[in-house]
Amino acid sequence: MSAVLLLRLAGPMQSWGTRSRFQERDTEREPSKSGVIGLLCAAIGRDRSLPVADLSALKMGVRADREGNLKKDFQTAQNVVVARGGSLEDMISNRHYLADAEFLVSFEGDAGLLKYLHSALMRPVWPLFLGRKSYVPSLPIYLTDGYRENVSLRESLMAYPLQVRHTHKTIRLLLESSTPTHESRMDSPVSFEFGHREFRERFVVTEFVPVETFSVKEDEDVPVSAHT
Repeated sequence: MSAVLLLRLAGPMQSWGTRSRFQERDTEREPSKSGVIGLLCAAIGRDRSLPVADLSALKMGVRADREGNLKKDFQTAQNVVVARGGSLEDMISNRHYLADAEFLVSFEGDAGLLKYLHSALMRPVWPLFLGRKSYVPSLPIYLTDGYRENVSLRESLMAYPLQVRHTHKTIRLLLESSTPTHESRMDSPVSFEFGHREFRERFVVTEFVPVETFSVKEDEDVPVSAHT
């Protein structure tokens, strides 16, 4: 059985766009594979011109410990230089993000690669952020017990204690699947290189697990989530 690597993604703001075009910047309701692989590239100091096939080959799962609230910023930038030359007086954009969300992300695959990534998250080469450079984590992404062996992707997400106490009945899991009949995501990166960004389709299956199935972190300061 493969090894897994667990990451905690928590912050006041995070954004995981997969369909953003021009002035409309979207976000999924959970971390995208391309976004988290970009975070891992920052941790190990891998330039965007370098291949990412080894990271894309890892299977990804997400547990929504706190779903967060979908928000939107309306922004205006002045004197923006555009590709065709010249500049615009201003540029208006809608930027969607998740407020107060927290996720547990798991990657399954080669043990040597995951050990290396685990060490890099403890001392990242470049700053880590949650989808956008201004969206910094409020809690460490690195988990001391985040590297685990002889456990499956789903088992790792089921076994790790919840970081948030819940008042609702289910926890949402998303697991990468090899079955093309499941939900499609166009967020498996082939290249991050400027001018040659490329992504492939992958498939995920969503599962809602009763909250009483999970243990809760033994800490009096664990916050309560009332999000549904």
